[in-house]
Amino acid sequence: MRQDSKFLVVVALFACVSLVACGDDSSGSGPENTESSAVEESSSSADIFSSSSSWIATNSSSSRNDGKDTSSVPVADTTKITYALKRFDGPLSNPHKGFTVPTGGAWTFVPEFEYGPYGSLNNRAWDLVSYGSGYQQWNKLNPAKGVYDWAELEKLLNALAEHNMTYALRVLPYTPSFIKSDFPPQEDYDWTPPFVYEMGAKKIQIDLRGTEYHAYAPVWDDSIYIWAAKEFAKALAEKYDGDPRIEYIDVRTFGEWGEWHTSHMLGSVMPADSVLKDMLDYYASVFKKTQLVLPSNGFGDVYTHALDLGITKRDDGFIGIPGRPDTLLRAYNANLPTIAENIAGYRTMLTYDDLIPGGSQKWTAERWVDAITTAHLTYYVLDQDNDCGYYFYNDNKALADSMSKVIGYNFTVTQAELLTVTAADTAAGNVVTNTLNITVKNTGVAPCFFDVYLVAELVDSTGAAIAQIGETVRIPKGTFKDGASQEFSFSGDVPVGEVNLATQSGVTVALSLYESEEAYKSGKNPTVRFDNDGLQGNNKLLLHK
Repeated sequence: MRQDSKFLVVVALFACVSLVACGDDSSGSGPENTESSAVEESSSSADIFSSSSSWIATNSSSSRNDGKDTSSVPVADTTKITYALKRFDGPLSNPHKGFTVPTGGAWTFVPEFEYGPYGSLNNRAWDLVSYGSGYQQWNKLNPAKGVYDWAELEKLLNALAEHNMTYALRVLPYTPSFIKSDFPPQEDYDWTPPFVYEMGAKKIQIDLRGTEYHAYAPVWDDSIYIWAAKEFAKALAEKYDGDPRIEYIDVRTFGEWGEWHTSHMLGSVMPADSVLKDMLDYYASVFKKTQLVLPSNGFGDVYTHALDLGITKRDDGFIGIPGRPDTLLRAYNANLPTIAENIAGYRTMLTYDDLIPGGSQKWTAERWVDAITTAHLTYYVLDQDNDCGYYFYNDNKALADSMSKVIGYNFTVTQAELLTVTAADTAAGNVVTNTLNITVKNTGVAPCFFDVYLVAELVDSTGAAIAQIGETVRIPKGTFKDGASQEFSFSGDVPVGEVNLATQSGVTVALSLYESEEAYKSGKNPTVRFDNDGLQGNNKLLLHK
C-alpha cells in the first residue's frame, strides 16, 4: 500500500470511531420545548465501553479512477441497507418515568381486588403504570425507640418487583383526613410514634378547619421530635438507600400528610425555614443514591436549597389550581425529574365549578396534556382515587395511551442504515467492515435520568443474538435531553476468510437499551423499550428493511 493511502486509512479510522450527539432537532415530531431543551450536546454525552472490535473505515474515493496510476490503491465496494422505521402503535411504559396509581399493599395484586391488574374489572389502566406509590405510617415502621418493622413494606416492594415495578415511598407523620369526631383516638390520625411523646416531645391542641372537631398535633420544631425524625431517616437510608425497588423517597417530616403545610390544622405552625433546610441537609447526608423529593408546599428559599442538594420537587395541586405546573420548571431547569399529582381524584375534579378565583378548575383533557408538557413531567399520578385509574382510563384511553409516549423520556429511532465496505488488500485479502449508523431522538418532554446502555447486535430469524456489532455505548443520566437527537455508529471488521454474517439470509439487526452493562453481559433482556414498530417480547427492537 502506498504511504498516502496508509495516511487516509488512519484518518478514516478516527472518523469511524467518533460518536456524535446532536442538539435539538426542530424538524422532529417531539414536543416543542422553547425554554431549556435547546441544549447543545457534545460528544462527551455518550461514552464507549469495551474494546472487543477493531474499527476500520476505508476512503471511499479510492474506488474511482481519475486517470492516475491506481495499480497499488485498494478498491472498495460499498453496499448500504436502509431500514424502514415506524412509531410503535399503542401505549408504551418504560422504567423510571410515567404514571402511577395507589398501591396500598401486596393485596393490590390478588384477584379479589377488583381494580387491581388481575381483578374482575380487567382494569387496563395498569398497562400504563410503571411504578407504584402510596404512603406508609411512621408509627408502624418505627413502633419503638430503635425498633423498625419493614415486613409489610417488604411484601409490597417484592410484589411490585415481581411485576417489574418500583415504588415511590412516602412516610407520613400525620393526616387530618381521619379526624372524624371530636378528639378521636390519637393513633387514628397522628402517626408520630408514641415513644416520641413519651421521651418528652411536645404536642398541642388544634382545631380542624371547617369543623367543630379538635385533636392534637406535634410541635413540629420540638427538639425531641426533630431528633426522632432524623433517627428514622438514618434507619430508612441504611435499609433502602440505593435499593432498586425504590423509585424515589419524599421527605415527609412536617405538616399534614407530610406536605409541609398546616392548612387544615388551626393552631399548628410550620417550623422556620432554617429548621426545614436542616432536615433537608440531614436527608441528603444519609441518602447518597436514591432520589429525594421536596413535598408540594416547599417553596422559596427552601425550594432553592433543595435543588442545591439535588433534591427535586413535586406538586400536588395540578389542574385544580392555575399555574401549578409552572412551579416545577425550576426543578426541570436544574436537570432533575419533576413529579406531580392532581389536586383531587379524577371524578371529583369533573364536578368542580371552574370558578377562579374562589373555586377550583375542573379536569379537562386539554389541561391534563398542558400539565404534563408545561412541567416537563417525568412522573405523574394517573389518578389518586382507590379505583387505580379505572374510571379515568375508561373515559380517556386513547389520550392516556398517547401521553404514555410523551411523559418523561421517549426514545425513537429516526434513521438507521448498515454499510458494508469490502476493501481489497493485496497483503491480507478482502477486508470487510460493517458499520451501523443510527439516529435516536428523545421525543418525550424530559431527559432520561438514569444511565442507559445502547447495544447493537446481529440476530437470527428467531431473534436470538449471533454477534454484537461494535461496542456498548453508555449514555450518562441527564445528558439525553428532551427534543434532542443523537447519532451513534457501531462498527467492526469481519475476520479474513470468515463469512460476513450481516449479509446472510434471515439475519437482521437488533437494538437494545439496558439499565446496566452487566445486565447485557449476563444475558438478561433489556428493560427500556424504543418507541418503534418491531419491538419483540424480549424488548429488543428488530430493524426491518
